[in-house]
Amino acid sequence: MSAPFSDKRIVLGVTGSIAAYKACELASRLVESGAKVTAVLTKSAQQFVGPVTFEAITGRRAICDLFERGQEAEIEHITVARNADLFLIAPASANVLAKAAHGLADDWLSTALLATRAPILFAPAMNMQMYAHSATQANVAVLRERGCHFVGPESGRLACGDFGPGRLIETGSILEAAAALISTDRSLAGKQVLITSGPTREPIDPVRYVGNRSSGKMGRALAQEALRRGASVTVVSGPASAPLPAGATVVKVETAEQMLEAVRETFAACDVFIAAAAVADYRPEQVYIEKHKRDVRGMDVHLVPNPDIAAEMGLRKTPGQVLVGFAAETEHLLEQARQKLEKKGLDLIVANSVAPADTAIGAEDAQAALLDAQGHVEDIGRVSKETLARRLFDRIAQALPKTSDLPVRP
Repeated sequence: MSAPFSDKRIVLGVTGSIAAYKACELASRLVESGAKVTAVLTKSAQQFVGPVTFEAITGRRAICDLFERGQEAEIEHITVARNADLFLIAPASANVLAKAAHGLADDWLSTALLATRAPILFAPAMNMQMYAHSATQANVAVLRERGCHFVGPESGRLACGDFGPGRLIETGSILEAAAALISTDRSLAGKQVLITSGPTREPIDPVRYVGNRSSGKMGRALAQEALRRGASVTVVSGPASAPLPAGATVVKVETAEQMLEAVRETFAACDVFIAAAAVADYRPEQVYIEKHKRDVRGMDVHLVPNPDIAAEMGLRKTPGQVLVGFAAETEHLLEQARQKLEKKGLDLIVANSVAPADTAIGAEDAQAALLDAQGHVEDIGRVSKETLARRLFDRIAQALPKTSDLPVRP
């Protein structure tokens, strides 16, 4: 996470929520990533966590009052607001959302929100009834319309004992959303990116299925990189273990046929399609309605081929679209990848070696090469999946036609 935040000036607004203590970890992670963090605590926030904590974490004075005696010009609200690269309000209470929506400026944070031209990211946290209230939802809608951004909240057990939406989203998701906003790489701004991710599960009976070890980590890295470059991202995901970025539109599926149907519905509008899912090649011909009982004679399962999603999209491809596939192989890597590239009508394919245990499906790293339709091969080597995603999108950005070269889509 170091590159997006290196030397970036981030104002971290902390408001009156029981989740205020989580902002300490957020500040720490930002500082570790190279950011220059100025913490701003509202009076209500100070009831939960003190300024000394944030000053120890950030190495910078925390702002607590609009009219602090002897305050330095460095932290004067107009100056800080003007110089900030990002305003991150986490947790964001119902009160601060109301103030921001109605232009109230009765403390340092609400005043600076009016003065800044930096991106503003709210991470709401409050009681589920407060979040669902029509006034709060109207304020969120107004702020979105004005260009503010939101991440979360997520559903879960709240401090009051209720269970529902209102819980501060995890720190990792906040950092991902912040990284996407603060990025200066807008090479995919205005583009629609469609990604398939994770495994599929092909049922045998209500409790058994045919599947694979895919974690969805590659799909997650791809989605995050596309968001960082300014794209609108839709991920059609099987039951993966890796959570997807909060900024992506996620369509959850189980089987290959469900994944194909979801891709069909959105493919025509996309500029980039990346088939990163580990789709099961076969599915049971017969699916038992009831659990198939254990039998000492064994169990016969006849498998039939699943649809080839990438190949079908290759046939549907229109001028201007870029199609990318993945070839996960244990032998004859480049040869197998090249055959798939041509057979499926792809523009690029990632030849992904899954033979070594430390780069197998579900691992943190990948051993990969990139092949294009012109016959070029780029050896990526062993890299993290985040690095592979960056390298792949560099090539995708080059492959996308200029706007002036695009036909008008119906």
